[in-house]
Amino acid sequence: MRGAMEQTRSDDLPFMKMHGLGNDFVVVDERRTGARVDADVACAIGDRHRGVGFDQLAVIRDHGKADVELLFWNADGSMAGACGNATRCIAAWEMARRETDALTLRTERGVLSARALPGDLTAVNMGAPLLDWADVPLAEAMDTLRLPIDGDPVATGMGNPHCTFFVDDAEAVDLASFGAAHEHHPLFPERTNVQIAHLTAPDHLRMRVWERGVGITLASGSSSCATAVAAARRGLTGRQVRIDLDGGTIHVDWRDDGVWMTGPTAHVFDGIWHG
Repeated sequence: MRGAMEQTRSDDLPFMKMHGLGNDFVVVDERRTGARVDADVACAIGDRHRGVGFDQLAVIRDHGKADVELLFWNADGSMAGACGNATRCIAAWEMARRETDALTLRTERGVLSARALPGDLTAVNMGAPLLDWADVPLAEAMDTLRLPIDGDPVATGMGNPHCTFFVDDAEAVDLASFGAAHEHHPLFPERTNVQIAHLTAPDHLRMRVWERGVGITLASGSSSCATAVAAARRGLTGRQVRIDLDGGTIHVDWRDDGVWMTGPTAHVFDGIWHG
């Protein structure tokens, strides 16, 4: 059998399938393939019935000021400025490939740092949260800690916009309709990711997530970071929290140098997309 990352014809596209807590990704290493992913390719690969399927597609490129550069596509063909779990997955794979325990990755958030930790865990610094209304961004000036939306949510920017609702029971919310309605709320000109969370213990949250351009996902790294920041700002938790998602548990630590998130990653298989 040929190696899955070996091209078999000019229009074939080698890829890797990875996931972080069930948040799944197709990863294309453009350094090896020389191909360029566009919106049409992302939509075709993202179709879970006729393609491969993913929550996000991530592209790896060379960069002059970091070890690698990452670009992210949503399943609907739109681009995402940040994807925390994909960043962790690629960081883990690239650190293993380079035989190092530290890496820098360039995204729209700037240059991010990653570390390999004991227990096959990977930590990534997702940068400082964006707390001003214009940086999230929102459509008009307001306090991001108390949005004028039913449910009293919090807005946070993590390279992509987030709207976090704290409820009595996250399991009781019809996330499919709730998330779809709020993704397109007029206060968010670039749409938004939507999180529903409740406190289960001091510094321990249960969270479910609706990702813009995707829908319900088993986990989301940037959403976890945004929810941790929102909970700390509201005084519900400290800055170090454990978050239980549908796909597993992630740990978030809002430090002076940025929001670090730590969790497991998985490289599931390699394949070739016949374009």
